Amino acid sequence: MAEEKRNYDALKLQNQVCFPLYACTKELVRQYGPYLKQLDLTYTQYLVMMVMWENEVVSSRELSDCLCLDYGTLTPVLKRLQKAGYINKERSEEDERLLTVSLTQKGRKLKEKAVNIPATMAECMGLSNEEFEMLYKLTYKALKNMESKN
Repeated sequence: MAEEKRNYDALKLQNQVCFPLYACTKELVRQYGPYLKQLDLTYTQYLVMMVMWENEVVSSRELSDCLCLDYGTLTPVLKRLQKAGYINKERSEEDERLLTVSLTQKGRKLKEKAVNIPATMAECMGLSNEEFEMLYKLTYKALKNMESKN
């Protein structure tokens, strides 16, 4: 009976690493809310814009891979960002399946309004620089390991 209880202990919510990661992610996205509202961006749009600020021109495939988003999720996000004037989308003349996304001047200006958000969010987490770096590394390590199993 004791061994059976130990087996079922693995099913307790308090023994799961997935739950605090899930709850923390939900809370972190909620904490972003007021800052992103000032930019009139959703969290997913903000992620796309961070990639665009870093690269200026990317393919939709690169965006999809980089952000772990499928095209069904990415397409409406890109449409809204284009409508807002932050990006341009163009089909390749050589291969119409290839969509190139480029940052506009308005999109570049938005970067200045967003520049303090990462530091603000890191501060709200209440972690030391060392703890923050460790969390970052461990999270990406777990993600990479899980992706390699697919």
